[in-house]
Amino acid sequence: MKIILKNKFPSRIFNVIKTAESFSEPGRFSVYIVGGVVRDLLLKMPNFDLDFVVEGDGIEFAKILNSSLKGEVRLHKPFGTATIDFDGIRIDVVTARSESYKAPAAYPDVRPGTIKEDLFRRDFTINAMAVSINKKDFGRLIDFYSGYRDLKNGIIRVLHDRSFIDDPTRIFRAVRFSVRFGFKIEPHTKALMKDAIKAGFLGEVNRGRIRKEIDLFLKEKDPLKCLRVFSGLL
Repeated sequence: MKIILKNKFPSRIFNVIKTAESFSEPGRFSVYIVGGVVRDLLLKMPNFDLDFVVEGDGIEFAKILNSSLKGEVRLHKPFGTATIDFDGIRIDVVTARSESYKAPAAYPDVRPGTIKEDLFRRDFTINAMAVSINKKDFGRLIDFYSGYRDLKNGIIRVLHDRSFIDDPTRIFRAVRFSVRFGFKIEPHTKALMKDAIKAGFLGEVNRGRIRKEIDLFLKEKDPLKCLRVFSGLL
């Protein structure tokens, strides 16, 4: 499936995407748009965040991209990430990676990986899609985990059974997305959420992260419904 990106973004953002495409290079930099922007594009909802995942050296790609954009770049070398501020646009660039967790709610151990591995570390299938901005297949939807099917069917589904153990805050996100989009939480996913709560994994999460998730509840259009859905899991 191919997405015609030109009509989906303001021209100044699309120009950034085309600039990134110009620096893609087989065997060196394979570049993809990832994150909620892909989901929202398919839902025909406005979202102009630019999150690029790079198979290759994301730091080096960010430097090259910014040399053309002439923005302000901040490099985070230990994490293989960078942020570019350009013309009021925030561009996040991340080296494709895989993750493993030594303990519930712990910060992950990461290593460079493929786009498939990078998408597998996402929270839900609807957020585990990407769009290629490489010269050979610009605009192609990358969907290894049937996120598009779940999006069409209005389903929130995790990618694997340890999802809420690895990161219990995904429980809050499942609730937020289900309320925001009017989606149903898939039964097995809901069972995993309840099991994680019952096992006390939310208690392993830093209080600051819990507070942040509650604040995000309150910023939703229907925060009371978020709280009611969450309470129904307890």
